[in-house]
Parts: sequence; structure tokens; C-alpha cells
Amino acid sequence: MTADHYAALGLSANASLSDIKKAFRQKASFYHPDRNDAPDAAQRFQAVQKAYEVLSDDEARQAYDDNRRRNLLDDPLQTAQEIWQTYFKSILPK
Repeated sequence: MTADHYAALGLSANASLSDIKKAFRQKASFYHPDRNDAPDAAQRFQAVQKAYEVLSDDEARQAYDDNRRRNLLDDPLQTAQEIWQTYFKSILPK
């Protein structure tokens, strides 16, 4: 299963670099293992770090976004339903 870097930072796919930096600082501070006693804090902190590494680098972000679109990671079932609905609307008489 591929990690969703936007979800890790709580952002949408059209977030700006300043939004990414701000979200990273907030999430990293919250999930830092020295500040958060939750059993999964270290794992979430690492996910936030990885998300920031990818999304703050223009080339890495472009490659990630391209892969996301190519693999329909957002919601393949919904994407397929939208494609079929559009198709049937265009061929069926009203």
C-alpha cells in the first residue's frame, strides 16, 4: 500500500509550498516522539517527514503526483463510476 503524503500532512493536492511547510511544522511538532506518548507517534512522525521530503522537492512532488494519477490512488472505484456515468450520458438519449 502506498502512503498518501498529502493525507499525512492534512493537505489537498493543490497545496502551495508554504502550506506544505506550515503543515509539516505543525504535524512534526505534534507527532514528535519526545512530545507525544501515543504508541504510533514515531511511525506517524516518520510518515510526516517522508511526506515533507517528497512534497517540498519540485521534481519528487511531480513524480509522486504523476504516479498518483497514473495509479488512480485517490479512489479508483469512484473514478471508474464517473467515467462510466459520463460515457452513458453521452450515448443514451434523454
